[in-house]
Amino acid sequence: MEFENTIGLETHVQLKTKTKMFCGCLLKTGCEPNTNVCPVCLGYPGALPVANKEAVKLTVMSGLMLGCEINRHATFDRKNYFYPDMAKDYQISENGNPLCIGGGVTIETPNGPKTIRINHIHLEEDAAKINHYAQSSGVDFNRGGTPLMEIVSEPDMASADEAIAYLTALKEMLVYAGVSDCNLEEGNMRSDVNISIRPVGETKLGTKVEIKNMNTFKGIHAALEYEARRQRECMAHSIPIVQETRRWDGDALETSSMRSKENAHDYRYFPEPDLVPVALSEEQIAEWRALLPEQPKARRARMVEEYGIAEYDADVLSQHKANADYFEAAAKGLDKKTAKQLCNLYMSDVMALLNESGIGIGECAMQPQALASLVKMAAAGTINGPTLKELLPEIFEKGGDPEAIVKERGLGAVNDLSALEAFVDQAIAANPGPVADFKAGKKAAAGFFVGQVMKLSKGKADPKAVGGLVARKLAAL
Repeated sequence: MEFENTIGLETHVQLKTKTKMFCGCLLKTGCEPNTNVCPVCLGYPGALPVANKEAVKLTVMSGLMLGCEINRHATFDRKNYFYPDMAKDYQISENGNPLCIGGGVTIETPNGPKTIRINHIHLEEDAAKINHYAQSSGVDFNRGGTPLMEIVSEPDMASADEAIAYLTALKEMLVYAGVSDCNLEEGNMRSDVNISIRPVGETKLGTKVEIKNMNTFKGIHAALEYEARRQRECMAHSIPIVQETRRWDGDALETSSMRSKENAHDYRYFPEPDLVPVALSEEQIAEWRALLPEQPKARRARMVEEYGIAEYDADVLSQHKANADYFEAAAKGLDKKTAKQLCNLYMSDVMALLNESGIGIGECAMQPQALASLVKMAAAGTINGPTLKELLPEIFEKGGDPEAIVKERGLGAVNDLSALEAFVDQAIAANPGPVADFKAGKKAAAGFFVGQVMKLSKGKADPKAVGGLVARKLAAL
Protein backbone atom coordinates (compact mmCIF):
# COMPACT_ATOMS: atom_id res chain seq x y z
CA MET A 1 0.00 0.00 0.00
CA GLU A 2 1.26 3.48 -0.85
CA PHE A 3 1.21 6.11 1.90
CA GLU A 4 1.47 9.90 1.94
CA ASN A 5 2.73 12.24 4.67
CA THR A 6 0.68 14.87 6.44
CA ILE A 7 2.90 17.34 8.26
CA GLY A 8 2.00 20.31 10.43
CA LEU A 9 4.27 22.62 12.39
CA GLU A 10 3.84 24.55 15.62
CA THR A 11 6.49 27.23 15.36
CA HIS A 12 7.47 29.21 18.46
CA VAL A 13 8.99 32.61 17.76
CA GLN A 14 10.49 34.85 20.44
CA LEU A 15 9.35 38.41 19.84
CA LYS A 16 11.73 41.36 19.58
CA THR A 17 10.69 43.29 22.69
CA LYS A 18 12.82 44.99 25.31
CA THR A 19 10.98 43.47 28.26
CA LYS A 20 9.19 40.24 29.16
CA MET A 21 5.60 39.35 28.41
CA PHE A 22 4.02 40.06 31.77
CA CYS A 23 6.64 42.02 33.72
CA GLY A 24 9.26 44.75 33.25
CA CYS A 25 12.36 42.51 33.35
CA LEU A 26 14.80 43.26 30.54
CA LEU A 27 15.47 40.65 27.89
CA LYS A 28 19.21 40.17 27.46
CA THR A 29 21.24 37.21 26.26
CA GLY A 30 24.51 36.08 27.80
CA CYS A 31 23.70 37.24 31.34
CA GLU A 32 24.45 35.29 34.50
CA PRO A 33 21.63 32.84 35.29
CA ASN A 34 18.65 34.24 37.18
CA THR A 35 19.75 37.88 37.11
CA ASN A 36 16.92 39.27 34.94
CA VAL A 37 14.07 38.09 37.11
CA CYS A 38 11.37 39.47 39.41
CA PRO A 39 8.47 38.14 41.54
CA VAL A 40 6.19 37.99 38.48
CA CYS A 41 8.36 35.82 36.22
CA LEU A 42 9.44 33.75 39.25
CA GLY A 43 5.81 33.03 40.06
CA TYR A 44 5.74 34.46 43.59
CA PRO A 45 2.31 34.29 45.23
CA GLY A 46 0.37 37.53 44.84
CA ALA A 47 2.51 38.88 41.96
CA LEU A 48 0.21 40.14 39.20
CA PRO A 49 0.99 40.09 35.47
CA VAL A 50 0.53 43.03 33.08
CA ALA A 51 0.45 42.30 29.33
CA ASN A 52 3.20 43.73 27.14
CA LYS A 53 1.54 45.95 24.50
CA GLU A 54 4.56 45.75 22.19
CA ALA A 55 4.26 41.96 22.13
CA VAL A 56 0.60 42.25 21.16
CA LYS A 57 1.53 44.71 18.41
CA LEU A 58 4.25 42.44 16.97
CA THR A 59 1.92 39.43 17.02
CA VAL A 60 -0.79 41.37 15.20
CA MET A 61 1.77 42.61 12.64
CA SER A 62 2.85 39.00 12.10
CA GLY A 63 -0.74 37.99 11.54
CA LEU A 64 -1.28 40.81 9.05
CA MET A 65 1.92 39.83 7.24
CA LEU A 66 0.60 36.26 6.95
CA GLY A 67 -2.91 37.24 5.87
CA CYS A 68 -4.61 36.32 9.15
CA GLU A 69 -7.88 37.65 10.49
CA ILE A 70 -7.20 39.70 13.64
CA ASN A 71 -9.33 38.86 16.65
CA ARG A 72 -10.75 42.08 18.07
CA HIS A 73 -11.34 40.46 21.47
CA ALA A 74 -8.51 38.07 22.42
CA THR A 75 -8.25 36.47 25.85
CA PHE A 76 -5.51 34.81 27.89
CA ASP A 77 -5.80 31.39 29.53
CA ARG A 78 -3.88 29.32 32.04
CA LYS A 79 -2.27 26.18 30.68
CA ASN A 80 -1.63 24.01 33.71
CA TYR A 81 1.34 21.65 33.87
CA PHE A 82 3.92 20.73 36.49
CA TYR A 83 7.51 21.09 35.32
CA PRO A 84 10.57 22.93 36.70
CA ASP A 85 10.75 25.40 33.76
CA MET A 86 7.44 27.06 34.79
CA ALA A 87 7.60 28.38 38.34
CA LYS A 88 3.85 29.03 38.65
CA ASP A 89 3.00 25.47 37.55
CA TYR A 90 1.00 27.04 34.74
CA GLN A 91 1.78 28.99 31.59
CA ILE A 92 -0.18 32.07 30.54
CA SER A 93 -1.21 31.44 26.95
CA GLU A 94 -4.18 31.87 24.59
CA ASN A 95 -6.44 28.92 23.97
CA GLY A 96 -10.03 29.82 23.09
CA ASN A 97 -9.56 33.30 21.60
CA PRO A 98 -6.11 33.74 20.00
CA LEU A 99 -4.99 37.02 18.47
CA CYS A 100 -4.76 35.80 14.87
CA ILE A 101 -6.86 33.30 12.95
CA GLY A 102 -6.35 31.81 9.49
CA GLY A 103 -3.85 33.07 6.94
CA GLY A 104 -1.18 31.15 5.08
CA VAL A 105 2.31 30.95 3.60
CA THR A 106 2.83 30.27 -0.11
CA ILE A 107 5.81 28.09 -1.03
CA GLU A 108 7.26 26.92 -4.32
CA THR A 109 7.16 23.18 -5.05
CA PRO A 110 8.12 21.09 -8.10
CA ASN A 111 4.41 21.10 -8.97
CA GLY A 112 4.06 24.89 -8.66
CA PRO A 113 3.04 27.27 -5.85
CA LYS A 114 1.34 25.77 -2.80
CA THR A 115 -0.26 27.59 0.12
CA ILE A 116 0.30 26.18 3.60
CA ARG A 117 -2.65 27.30 5.69
CA ILE A 118 -2.24 28.84 9.14
CA ASN A 119 -4.75 27.66 11.75
CA HIS A 120 -4.01 30.44 14.24
CA ILE A 121 -1.31 32.45 15.99
CA HIS A 122 -1.42 32.83 19.73
CA LEU A 123 0.69 34.76 22.22
CA GLU A 124 2.16 33.30 25.40
CA GLU A 125 5.13 33.45 27.74
CA ASP A 126 8.22 31.32 27.16
CA ALA A 127 9.38 28.79 29.73
CA ALA A 128 12.67 29.00 31.60
CA LYS A 129 15.75 27.18 30.35
CA ILE A 130 16.86 23.96 32.02
CA ASN A 131 20.62 23.38 31.97
CA HIS A 132 21.85 19.84 32.59
CA TYR A 133 25.25 19.16 34.17
CA ALA A 134 27.16 15.98 35.06
CA GLN A 135 25.58 15.50 38.49
CA SER A 136 22.77 18.04 38.57
CA SER A 137 20.45 20.29 36.62
CA GLY A 138 19.72 24.00 36.99
CA VAL A 139 16.88 26.27 35.92
CA ASP A 140 17.67 29.69 34.45
CA PHE A 141 14.61 31.97 34.60
CA ASN A 142 16.20 34.75 32.53
CA ARG A 143 14.37 33.37 29.50
CA GLY A 144 11.20 32.64 31.47
CA GLY A 145 8.48 35.12 30.52
CA THR A 146 9.91 36.03 27.12
CA PRO A 147 7.06 36.98 24.74
CA LEU A 148 6.50 33.92 22.59
CA MET A 149 4.33 33.75 19.49
CA GLU A 150 3.16 30.29 18.42
CA ILE A 151 2.23 29.91 14.76
CA VAL A 152 0.18 26.75 14.22
CA SER A 153 -0.07 25.48 10.66
CA GLU A 154 -2.60 23.09 9.21
CA PRO A 155 -1.22 19.63 8.25
CA ASP A 156 -0.79 20.77 4.64
CA MET A 157 2.84 19.77 4.07
CA ALA A 158 3.55 16.49 2.33
CA SER A 159 7.34 16.25 2.65
CA ALA A 160 10.35 17.39 4.61
CA ASP A 161 11.27 19.66 1.68
CA GLU A 162 7.89 21.41 1.88
CA ALA A 163 8.29 21.86 5.64
CA ILE A 164 11.66 23.56 5.19
CA ALA A 165 10.31 25.72 2.37
CA TYR A 166 7.46 26.80 4.68
CA LEU A 167 9.81 27.59 7.57
CA THR A 168 12.21 29.48 5.29
CA ALA A 169 9.41 31.64 3.88
CA LEU A 170 7.92 32.15 7.35
CA LYS A 171 11.26 33.21 8.82
CA GLU A 172 11.87 35.60 5.93
CA MET A 173 8.52 37.35 6.41
CA LEU A 174 8.89 37.67 10.18
CA VAL A 175 12.41 39.09 9.91
CA TYR A 176 11.21 41.51 7.21
CA ALA A 177 8.43 42.70 9.50
CA GLY A 178 10.97 43.24 12.30
CA VAL A 179 9.01 41.16 14.81
CA SER A 180 11.85 38.74 15.60
CA ASP A 181 15.48 38.02 14.76
CA CYS A 182 14.47 34.37 14.19
CA ASN A 183 17.98 33.35 15.21
CA LEU A 184 17.81 29.57 15.41
CA GLU A 185 21.16 29.27 17.23
CA GLU A 186 19.85 31.46 20.06
CA GLY A 187 16.51 29.64 20.19
CA ASN A 188 14.52 32.59 18.80
CA MET A 189 12.68 30.17 16.52
CA ARG A 190 11.79 26.59 17.45
CA SER A 191 9.28 24.15 16.02
CA ASP A 192 7.26 21.22 17.28
CA VAL A 193 6.89 18.91 14.29
CA ASN A 194 3.75 16.83 13.81
CA ILE A 195 3.70 14.04 11.24
CA SER A 196 1.35 11.21 10.36
CA ILE A 197 0.89 8.99 7.32
CA ARG A 198 -2.24 7.77 5.57
CA PRO A 199 -3.06 5.71 2.48
CA VAL A 200 -2.96 7.76 -0.72
CA GLY A 201 -6.49 8.93 -1.46
CA GLU A 202 -7.62 8.76 2.19
CA THR A 203 -8.95 12.02 3.66
CA LYS A 204 -8.87 11.07 7.34
CA LEU A 205 -5.63 11.93 9.13
CA GLY A 206 -3.47 9.17 10.51
CA THR A 207 -2.17 8.87 14.08
CA LYS A 208 -0.04 11.92 14.82
CA VAL A 209 3.45 11.82 16.28
CA GLU A 210 5.04 15.01 17.63
CA ILE A 211 8.76 15.76 17.70
CA LYS A 212 9.44 18.53 20.22
CA ASN A 213 11.59 21.66 20.20
CA MET A 214 13.49 21.35 16.94
CA ASN A 215 15.70 24.41 16.43
CA THR A 216 17.58 23.72 13.20
CA PHE A 217 16.20 23.37 9.70
CA LYS A 218 18.67 20.56 9.02
CA GLY A 219 17.46 18.67 12.10
CA ILE A 220 13.80 19.17 11.20
CA HIS A 221 14.38 17.85 7.69
CA ALA A 222 16.27 14.79 8.93
CA ALA A 223 13.73 14.06 11.69
CA LEU A 224 10.80 14.20 9.27
CA GLU A 225 12.56 11.94 6.78
CA TYR A 226 13.35 9.42 9.51
CA GLU A 227 9.90 9.51 11.09
CA ALA A 228 8.18 9.05 7.71
CA ARG A 229 10.28 5.93 7.12
CA ARG A 230 9.69 4.61 10.65
CA GLN A 231 5.93 4.95 10.41
CA ARG A 232 5.87 3.19 7.04
CA GLU A 233 7.92 0.35 8.49
CA CYS A 234 5.46 0.09 11.39
CA MET A 235 2.57 -0.21 8.95
CA ALA A 236 4.44 -2.79 6.86
CA HIS A 237 4.92 -4.99 9.95
CA SER A 238 1.42 -4.38 11.40
CA ILE A 239 2.87 -2.45 14.36
CA PRO A 240 0.37 0.14 15.67
CA ILE A 241 1.46 3.78 15.50
CA VAL A 242 0.65 5.45 18.83
CA GLN A 243 0.03 9.13 19.47
CA GLU A 244 3.10 10.24 21.36
CA THR A 245 5.84 12.81 21.73
CA ARG A 246 9.25 11.73 20.45
CA ARG A 247 12.76 13.09 20.84
CA TRP A 248 15.17 13.63 17.95
CA ASP A 249 18.72 12.34 18.48
CA GLY A 250 20.95 14.29 16.11
CA ASP A 251 23.89 11.94 16.68
CA ALA A 252 22.06 8.66 16.14
CA LEU A 253 19.83 10.31 13.48
CA GLU A 254 16.68 8.75 14.88
CA THR A 255 13.67 9.57 17.04
CA SER A 256 12.85 7.89 20.32
CA SER A 257 9.73 7.89 22.47
CA MET A 258 9.47 10.44 25.29
CA ARG A 259 5.87 10.24 26.51
CA SER A 260 2.29 9.79 25.37
CA LYS A 261 0.95 12.91 23.68
CA GLU A 262 -1.08 15.28 25.83
CA ASN A 263 -4.40 16.63 24.58
CA ALA A 264 -5.85 20.07 25.34
CA HIS A 265 -7.99 18.73 28.19
CA ASP A 266 -4.86 17.38 29.90
CA TYR A 267 -3.72 20.96 30.48
CA ARG A 268 -7.01 21.96 32.17
CA TYR A 269 -7.18 25.34 30.41
CA PHE A 270 -9.25 28.01 32.11
CA PRO A 271 -9.48 31.81 31.62
CA GLU A 272 -6.64 33.80 33.18
CA PRO A 273 -8.37 35.74 36.00
CA ASP A 274 -5.57 38.31 36.45
CA LEU A 275 -5.59 39.69 32.89
CA VAL A 276 -8.27 41.63 31.06
CA PRO A 277 -9.06 40.72 27.42
CA VAL A 278 -7.05 42.35 24.65
CA ALA A 279 -9.51 44.67 22.91
CA LEU A 280 -8.31 45.99 19.52
CA SER A 281 -9.91 48.85 17.62
CA GLU A 282 -10.01 49.16 13.84
CA GLU A 283 -7.89 52.31 14.14
CA GLN A 284 -5.20 50.48 16.13
CA ILE A 285 -5.04 47.60 13.65
CA ALA A 286 -4.87 50.05 10.72
CA GLU A 287 -2.01 51.89 12.43
CA TRP A 288 -0.03 48.67 12.84
CA ARG A 289 -0.85 47.55 9.30
CA ALA A 290 0.73 50.77 8.00
CA LEU A 291 4.04 49.70 9.59
CA LEU A 292 4.30 46.54 7.50
CA PRO A 293 7.07 46.32 4.89
CA GLU A 294 6.71 45.13 1.32
CA GLN A 295 6.32 41.35 1.13
CA PRO A 296 9.62 39.63 0.20
CA LYS A 297 8.05 37.87 -2.81
CA ALA A 298 6.63 41.14 -4.14
CA ARG A 299 9.94 42.87 -3.55
CA ARG A 300 11.84 40.30 -5.59
CA ALA A 301 9.50 40.74 -8.55
CA ARG A 302 9.74 44.55 -8.33
CA MET A 303 13.54 44.51 -8.13
CA VAL A 304 13.78 42.40 -11.28
CA GLU A 305 11.49 44.79 -13.11
CA GLU A 306 12.85 48.06 -11.72
CA TYR A 307 16.59 47.37 -11.87
CA GLY A 308 16.80 44.81 -14.67
CA ILE A 309 18.66 42.31 -12.47
CA ALA A 310 18.37 38.53 -12.68
CA GLU A 311 15.74 36.68 -10.64
CA TYR A 312 18.50 34.75 -8.87
CA ASP A 313 20.23 37.97 -7.82
CA ALA A 314 16.96 39.48 -6.58
CA ASP A 315 16.29 36.30 -4.61
CA VAL A 316 19.71 36.34 -2.92
CA LEU A 317 19.56 40.06 -2.15
CA SER A 318 16.04 39.91 -0.72
CA GLN A 319 16.76 36.96 1.57
CA HIS A 320 18.21 39.48 4.03
CA LYS A 321 16.28 42.71 4.28
CA ALA A 322 19.40 44.70 5.19
CA ASN A 323 21.12 43.65 1.94
CA ALA A 324 18.08 44.52 -0.17
CA ASP A 325 17.65 47.86 1.61
CA TYR A 326 21.31 48.74 1.06
CA PHE A 327 21.26 47.73 -2.60
CA GLU A 328 18.11 49.73 -3.30
CA ALA A 329 19.52 52.79 -1.54
CA ALA A 330 22.65 52.54 -3.70
CA ALA A 331 20.70 51.87 -6.90
CA LYS A 332 18.35 54.83 -6.46
CA GLY A 333 18.48 56.99 -9.59
CA LEU A 334 20.66 54.62 -11.60
CA ASP A 335 19.65 53.44 -15.06
CA LYS A 336 19.12 49.70 -15.50
CA LYS A 337 22.52 49.09 -17.08
CA THR A 338 24.39 50.75 -14.21
CA ALA A 339 22.09 49.12 -11.63
CA LYS A 340 22.99 45.74 -13.12
CA GLN A 341 26.69 46.60 -12.78
CA LEU A 342 26.03 47.61 -9.17
CA CYS A 343 24.27 44.30 -8.57
CA ASN A 344 27.16 42.31 -10.06
CA LEU A 345 29.65 44.15 -7.81
CA TYR A 346 27.46 43.64 -4.74
CA MET A 347 26.87 39.94 -5.43
CA SER A 348 30.58 39.24 -5.90
CA ASP A 349 32.99 41.63 -4.21
CA VAL A 350 30.75 43.16 -1.53
CA MET A 351 29.35 39.76 -0.48
CA ALA A 352 32.93 38.44 -0.29
CA LEU A 353 33.95 41.33 1.98
CA LEU A 354 30.94 40.67 4.22
CA ASN A 355 31.86 37.00 4.51
CA GLU A 356 35.51 37.75 5.21
CA SER A 357 34.75 40.36 7.86
CA GLY A 358 31.88 38.45 9.46
CA ILE A 359 29.72 41.58 9.71
CA GLY A 360 26.42 42.67 8.24
CA ILE A 361 26.15 45.34 5.56
CA GLY A 362 24.80 47.83 8.09
CA GLU A 363 27.99 47.50 10.15
CA CYS A 364 30.48 48.38 7.41
CA ALA A 365 31.75 51.95 7.00
CA MET A 366 30.80 52.21 3.32
CA GLN A 367 27.61 54.18 2.71
CA PRO A 368 25.27 53.15 -0.13
CA GLN A 369 26.01 56.42 -1.94
CA ALA A 370 29.74 55.63 -1.86
CA LEU A 371 29.21 52.25 -3.51
CA ALA A 372 26.98 53.90 -6.13
CA SER A 373 29.68 56.52 -6.75
CA LEU A 374 32.29 53.83 -7.39
CA VAL A 375 30.04 52.07 -9.90
CA LYS A 376 29.09 55.31 -11.65
CA MET A 377 32.74 56.34 -12.02
CA ALA A 378 33.60 52.93 -13.45
CA ALA A 379 30.63 53.05 -15.85
CA ALA A 380 31.66 56.53 -17.03
CA GLY A 381 35.29 55.48 -17.53
CA THR A 382 36.51 57.86 -14.82
CA ILE A 383 38.21 54.92 -13.13
CA ASN A 384 38.98 51.48 -14.53
CA GLY A 385 38.08 48.08 -13.15
CA PRO A 386 41.36 47.44 -11.28
CA THR A 387 41.11 50.82 -9.54
CA LEU A 388 37.53 50.07 -8.48
CA LYS A 389 38.62 46.69 -7.06
CA GLU A 390 41.50 48.39 -5.24
CA LEU A 391 39.34 51.12 -3.67
CA LEU A 392 36.36 48.95 -2.66
CA PRO A 393 37.95 47.13 0.33
CA GLU A 394 39.37 50.40 1.68
CA ILE A 395 36.07 52.25 1.51
CA PHE A 396 34.24 49.19 2.88
CA GLU A 397 36.48 49.28 5.95
CA LYS A 398 37.12 52.99 6.42
CA GLY A 399 34.39 54.80 4.49
CA GLY A 400 35.00 58.01 2.59
CA ASP A 401 34.02 59.76 -0.62
CA PRO A 402 35.32 57.78 -3.64
CA GLU A 403 35.31 60.81 -5.95
CA ALA A 404 37.42 62.83 -3.51
CA ILE A 405 39.85 59.92 -3.00
CA VAL A 406 40.27 59.41 -6.76
CA LYS A 407 40.92 63.11 -7.30
CA GLU A 408 43.29 63.45 -4.35
CA ARG A 409 45.40 60.43 -5.32
CA GLY A 410 45.27 60.97 -9.07
CA LEU A 411 43.65 57.60 -9.69
CA GLY A 412 41.55 58.73 -12.64
CA ALA A 413 41.66 56.44 -15.66
CA VAL A 414 44.01 57.27 -18.56
CA ASN A 415 41.68 57.48 -21.56
CA ASP A 416 43.72 59.75 -23.81
CA LEU A 417 44.46 57.71 -26.95
CA SER A 418 47.84 59.33 -27.60
CA ALA A 419 48.97 58.64 -24.02
CA LEU A 420 47.88 55.02 -24.27
CA GLU A 421 49.67 54.61 -27.63
CA ALA A 422 52.83 55.99 -26.09
CA PHE A 423 52.68 53.42 -23.30
CA VAL A 424 52.07 50.60 -25.81
CA ASP A 425 54.98 51.72 -28.02
CA GLN A 426 57.22 51.92 -24.95
CA ALA A 427 56.27 48.41 -23.82
CA ILE A 428 56.83 46.91 -27.29
CA ALA A 429 60.20 48.62 -27.72
CA ALA A 430 61.43 47.45 -24.31
CA ASN A 431 60.48 43.78 -24.82
CA PRO A 432 61.79 42.33 -28.11
CA GLY A 433 61.57 38.75 -26.78
CA PRO A 434 57.78 38.69 -26.35
CA VAL A 435 57.48 40.49 -29.71
CA ALA A 436 59.36 37.62 -31.32
CA ASP A 437 57.13 35.13 -29.52
CA PHE A 438 54.03 36.86 -30.88
CA LYS A 439 55.45 36.82 -34.40
CA ALA A 440 56.19 33.09 -33.98
CA GLY A 441 52.50 32.47 -33.39
CA LYS A 442 52.27 32.72 -29.60
CA LYS A 443 49.22 34.98 -29.47
CA ALA A 444 49.12 34.81 -25.68
CA ALA A 445 52.16 37.10 -25.66
CA ALA A 446 49.76 39.98 -26.28
CA GLY A 447 48.57 39.67 -22.69
CA PHE A 448 52.10 40.32 -21.49
CA PHE A 449 52.10 43.72 -23.18
CA VAL A 450 48.72 44.63 -21.67
CA GLY A 451 50.22 43.95 -18.25
CA GLN A 452 53.27 46.07 -19.05
CA VAL A 453 51.09 49.01 -20.12
CA MET A 454 49.07 48.71 -16.91
CA LYS A 455 52.32 48.93 -14.94
CA LEU A 456 53.55 51.93 -16.94
CA SER A 457 50.21 53.70 -16.37
CA LYS A 458 50.23 52.76 -12.69
CA GLY A 459 47.01 50.83 -13.18
CA LYS A 460 45.10 53.82 -14.59
CA ALA A 461 44.73 52.63 -18.19
CA ASP A 462 41.55 50.98 -19.44
CA PRO A 463 42.56 47.32 -19.97
CA LYS A 464 40.00 46.86 -22.74
CA ALA A 465 41.27 49.87 -24.70
CA VAL A 466 44.88 48.80 -24.12
CA GLY A 467 44.10 45.29 -25.40
CA GLY A 468 42.77 46.72 -28.66
CA LEU A 469 45.79 48.97 -29.16
CA VAL A 470 48.26 46.17 -28.39
CA ALA A 471 46.57 43.83 -30.86
CA ARG A 472 46.64 46.50 -33.57
CA LYS A 473 50.26 47.51 -32.96
CA LEU A 474 51.55 43.91 -32.86
CA ALA A 475 49.63 42.97 -35.99
CA ALA A 476 51.31 45.84 -37.82
CA LEU A 477 54.86 44.69 -36.99
